[in-house]
Amino acid sequence: MKSHVRVAVIGGGVVGCSVLYHLTKYGWKDVVLIERSELTSGSTWHAAGGFHTLNADPNIAALQGYTIKLYKELEEISGQSCGLHHVGGLTIATSPERMDFLKAERAKHRHMGLETEILGPAEIAELSPITNTDGILGALYDPLDGHLDPSGTTHAYAKAARAQGAEIVLRNRVIELNARGDGTWDVVTEQGTIHAEQVVNAAGLWAREVGEMVGVTHPLHPMEHQYLVTDDIPEVYERETELPHVMDPGGESYLRQEGRGLVIGIYEQACAPWAVDGTAWDFAQELLPDNLDRIAESLEVAYHRYPVLERAGVKRVINGPFTFAPDGNPLVGPMPGRPGYWAACAVMAGFSQGGGVGKTLAEWMIEGEPSSDVFAMDVARFGDWCTKPYTRAKVTENYQRRFAISYPNEELPAARPLLTTPAYGIWKARRAVFGAAYGMEHVNYFAPEGEALFETPSFRRSNAFAPVAEECRAVREAVGINEIHNFGKYEVTGPDAEVWLNRIMANRMPAEGRIALTPMLSPKGKLIGDLTVAKLGPERFQVTASYAAQATHMRWFQAQLPEAGVEIRNVSMARIGFQIAGPRARELLQRVTRADVSNQSFRFLAVREIEVGLVPAIVNRISYTGDLGYEIYVPARHQVALYETLTEAGAELGLRPFGMRAMMSLRLEKSFGSWLREYRPDYTPAETGLDRFISFRKNDFIGREAAVAERETGPSRRLCTFVVEAADADVWADEPIWKDGEVVGFVTSGGYAHYVGKSVALGFLPVAMIVPGARVEIEILGELRPATLIAEPLFDPQGERMRG
Repeated sequence: MKSHVRVAVIGGGVVGCSVLYHLTKYGWKDVVLIERSELTSGSTWHAAGGFHTLNADPNIAALQGYTIKLYKELEEISGQSCGLHHVGGLTIATSPERMDFLKAERAKHRHMGLETEILGPAEIAELSPITNTDGILGALYDPLDGHLDPSGTTHAYAKAARAQGAEIVLRNRVIELNARGDGTWDVVTEQGTIHAEQVVNAAGLWAREVGEMVGVTHPLHPMEHQYLVTDDIPEVYERETELPHVMDPGGESYLRQEGRGLVIGIYEQACAPWAVDGTAWDFAQELLPDNLDRIAESLEVAYHRYPVLERAGVKRVINGPFTFAPDGNPLVGPMPGRPGYWAACAVMAGFSQGGGVGKTLAEWMIEGEPSSDVFAMDVARFGDWCTKPYTRAKVTENYQRRFAISYPNEELPAARPLLTTPAYGIWKARRAVFGAAYGMEHVNYFAPEGEALFETPSFRRSNAFAPVAEECRAVREAVGINEIHNFGKYEVTGPDAEVWLNRIMANRMPAEGRIALTPMLSPKGKLIGDLTVAKLGPERFQVTASYAAQATHMRWFQAQLPEAGVEIRNVSMARIGFQIAGPRARELLQRVTRADVSNQSFRFLAVREIEVGLVPAIVNRISYTGDLGYEIYVPARHQVALYETLTEAGAELGLRPFGMRAMMSLRLEKSFGSWLREYRPDYTPAETGLDRFISFRKNDFIGREAAVAERETGPSRRLCTFVVEAADADVWADEPIWKDGEVVGFVTSGGYAHYVGKSVALGFLPVAMIVPGARVEIEILGELRPATLIAEPLFDPQGERMRG
C-alpha cells in the first residue's frame, strides 16, 4: 500500500469504483480505493440492479442517461461483462394526474434528447403481455431502461480503474481521518497510514461513520427495502424476447424479468429506517430478516396487476438496506468547511446514477467545476440545520413517495416546521399557507376565510390561483408587505473587502450608500451567483443572494478568502425583516421614519442605515417585484416590532401581506430571472442577459477571460420572454419550445402573471430566431400551446415606477 496518494477513495461499492475509474479516465493515476471488506459488500451486492433515466431534475436525468450509456465502454475497457439487459421500461399511469406527470416528463425529455414515448393500453399489452391493463390510462416508455449484474458492473469499474493506474486495497478498514494544516489528510487504516491530498467518502452504509471522523453529520439514512424473486414462470421463459421493466407507481411496485422468472420490488408506506444509531463495522454481505407482512397490501395489488404472480412460487426474498438523503438525490461534492474532503454518498440508485456521480466528482476535483449544474445533488444543498431526526423523517417520507407524483407546487409535510422566524406566528394567525426551502418556512400565499390551509398539488392552476391574484393586485395598486428572510445575507468587512469583492464579483463594487447588481462567475465563466451588493461603509458591505445557496456560496467565498484583510459572516438568520412594495410604499416608509426618503434623497439602488419605527434598519431601495419598493433589514429580535410599526402605519394605505407565489408572479411581469431557474451554472452571463451587469473594464475578476471571449463571439442562445396562449395549465420549467415541428429551445420557468392577466414563460431560443413578435409553440402537458416572443416587460416597461 502506498504511503502518499493524490486521492484516497473510501468504499468499494459501485459508487466508489466509479469515482476511482473516472479519476483515472480524466488523468489522475495516483489514486487508491480502500475497502473494509470485499468489493460490493455493502448495499451493492444485494441490489436489484435496475437502471432508468426518469428523474425530476433534468440534469440528474441526463447524468443517469450518461451512466447507462457508459456500460458498453466499461465492458470494452475492462473485458468484464456488466450483464446488460436493455429491455426498455414502462411507467404506467392509472389516474389523470399521473398521466399529466408522465406527459410533463415526456415533454422535458424532448429538449434533453431522450427518446421516450407515451403509449396507450394496447401498446402496453403488446410489450408486456403479463400486465393486466385494466384501469391503465397510458405509460411512459423509455428504451434505455433495463437491468444488469451488480457484481459484474462494479468489478468492471474496478478492473478499468486498475488498468488505468489505480490501486485497490481490500480488507482494510479506515479507522481515522486526520486533517493536516495544509488541507491534506492522514488516512489511518488497519494496514497503516496513507497521506492523501484529498479523500472521497463513498462509504455507502458507513458514510455516516466516515463523516463523523471529520466532524460532519451527513444527512442520510439507510432504509430496509424488500424484493421477491419468483420461481420459473412459463409466460416468461417461453417468450422469444425479454420482458420490459414495468413500474406501477400507484401500486408502489416495480417488476422485471430475472432469468426464467420475475423480480417484484415494493416501496411500501409502512417502511422501516435501519441502523438508527449507526451501521456496525462488521455488517458485511448480510440480509435482514424477511418482513412480508409489511408489504402484503402492495403485493396484493401487484398480484392483480400481474396475474402470473398468483401461480408463481417465491424462490427467495431479499431484504437489504440502502441509503437515502432527505430528498432522495445523492450527496456529492466538496464538503463546506472541510478542505480536501469530498462526498459521494447517499446514492440509492447506484446503477442509474453511479457513473454520473463518478464523472461529476472527477470533473470537479480535476477541473475545478463540473461540466453541468449539479446543485440537485450537491452535498451543500443541506446545511448544519439538517438534524438527524429531521433527516430520518424526510428519508422515510422520501421512501414512501418513491413512486409518488412530483407536483411542481407541492410542499411536503414531514419534519416541518424546523426553522422559523419571529414572524411565523403572525403569518400563521393570518391564515398563511407555508412552503419551506433550505429548512426555513416561508409564506406561499394567504388562504381566504373558509378555505383550506393547503394548496392542492397539481400541474394545472390550483386553489391558490385566486388568492394569489388578489395579493398581486394589492402590491400593484397599493402596497404589499413580504418577509425577506429567504435571502442569503453576508456581511463582508475589512481593509481589503472591496478589493476582494471586485475580484470575485463580475461587476464593479458600488460607491458608499449605493447598491450594485452583479453576477458571480466560475473560472470557466459560468454563473455561480446572482447577487446584490450594498456598500454600507468604507470597509463594510452587505451581500444578498439565494437563501437556498448559502452553503454553496459560503464554500466558494471561503475558498477565495485571503489569509488576512477580509472577513465574511453569514448573517442570514440574524438579519431579517420585510420588504414593502407598491405605489404607496414610499408613503408608508416616510410615515415610520424621520429620515427623508423622497426620490431626490433616497434614489433607486441606494442603501441607507436609518431608524424605522423603534429600531435601526438597513434599507435597500430595490424590490424583486419590479415596483417601487424597499427591503428593510433589522436584527431578528426586532422583526416583530418592525412588523407592528409597518402594519399600524399602513392600515389606511391598503397594506396587505403577500407570499412567494405572488412574488414569483410579479417578477414575471418584469421578465426578472430567478436563481436556479434562469440563472444557474449551466448558463453564462451573455446567454441570460446578466452581462449588462459585468464591468469589463475591471482587469481582474474570476471568469473574466471566458466572459470576454463570449462577448467577442456572442452566445448561440439567449433568454427570452413569451406570452403563452394557455388553457388551465401554465408552464413550470423544462417544457420544450417548438418551431415548425422541431424542438428549438426550452422553458426555464414561468406561470401566470396575475396583474397583467397573461400566461408567461421564460426560456432559451437560438439567437437567430429571436425577433419581437416571433411565434412558437410550447408543449404543456402534451399539448402544443401558441406563444409569442415579447421584447419589453409586460409591466412598467421603462421602469418608471421602480425608479420613480
